[in-house]
Amino acid sequence: MISRLILSTALAGLLLVPAARAADPDLVVFDWSGYEDPEFYKSYTEKYGQPPQFSFFGDEEEAFQKLRAGFKADLAHPCSQSVVKWHEAGLLEPFDTARIPAWNDIMPGFKAMQGFVVDGKPYVIPLDWGATALTYRTDVVSAEDASSLQIFADPKYQGRISIGDNVDDAYALAFLATGVRDWTKATEAQLDAASAFLRKVHPNVLTYWQDGASLAQSMTSGEVVLAWAWNETSTTLKGEGVPIAMNRDAKEGSSTWVCGYVNLVGGEASDDRTYDFVNAWLEDRTAEYIVTAWGYGHSNGAAMKKIDAQALADSGFDNLDAYTDKTLWQAPLPANLREKMIAEFEKIKAGF
Repeated sequence: MISRLILSTALAGLLLVPAARAADPDLVVFDWSGYEDPEFYKSYTEKYGQPPQFSFFGDEEEAFQKLRAGFKADLAHPCSQSVVKWHEAGLLEPFDTARIPAWNDIMPGFKAMQGFVVDGKPYVIPLDWGATALTYRTDVVSAEDASSLQIFADPKYQGRISIGDNVDDAYALAFLATGVRDWTKATEAQLDAASAFLRKVHPNVLTYWQDGASLAQSMTSGEVVLAWAWNETSTTLKGEGVPIAMNRDAKEGSSTWVCGYVNLVGGEASDDRTYDFVNAWLEDRTAEYIVTAWGYGHSNGAAMKKIDAQALADSGFDNLDAYTDKTLWQAPLPANLREKMIAEFEKIKAGF
């Protein structure tokens, strides 16, 4: 009798384990490749004993279409130009800021961005920000050549250029190169001129890079000597001794953006996991890491103030106004303009 009781109790315990797990499944984060770096969410892993599950996208349009088709995740990581579209499509649910202790430390300018807060409810936790700019091998490309975005169309660099396989970054380059810094007011004629520039650049492109790691490999080997790239490329490669520079002050300018996490409708993980992940991202140690190791800015203004002043100055993060001066800010676009950009970019990459 006793042995049967012990056995039945043990079996009941075993049956409860999967039930408990089913009640609190792993957090699924839909993200850019590279953001699975465990240094971004150390408190989450310390609490749960393992990182969340990650699934990756190449650009936000790909992510949007996949989510619309029914892909399930708990959090995703879009940027400023896409949030309005995602919200209007019914993909997002608001955050409860009472569960985010560092909410008041986030820089007000980021929280106030278009589409981030709707009807008083926050739909985006802004986290990382930075630039997409002319990045080049200083041992191959002269500073004079790298002073203008027109270098991307120079036949001298045929087959040695890389541009992101990302419609927003590609057209940020093209609009800047053709004299447009506010793409929200671009006309059809200006869009046509931007597309014409990308068609002129296309024969010079060796690859349309899809993640920072692949671009870094191409630039380290010397296959690619000129790229339209994010901060991380120059920051990480400099740390490895590669002769590289990022010129945010090219004659025509550079592009700036801010990204963050959104709470997806239909996510299956518990709210505890969702907020623990976001809160880990907002910690002081995460802010210091993303600045010093990746070269990006962090939205937590209080945490940024604790970082070494020289480290901030070296990356240009000591003055947000100066950082965004003379840039094309990747703000949300009118739907018809962005849809045309998407269609044109696919044609350009295919050689048409």
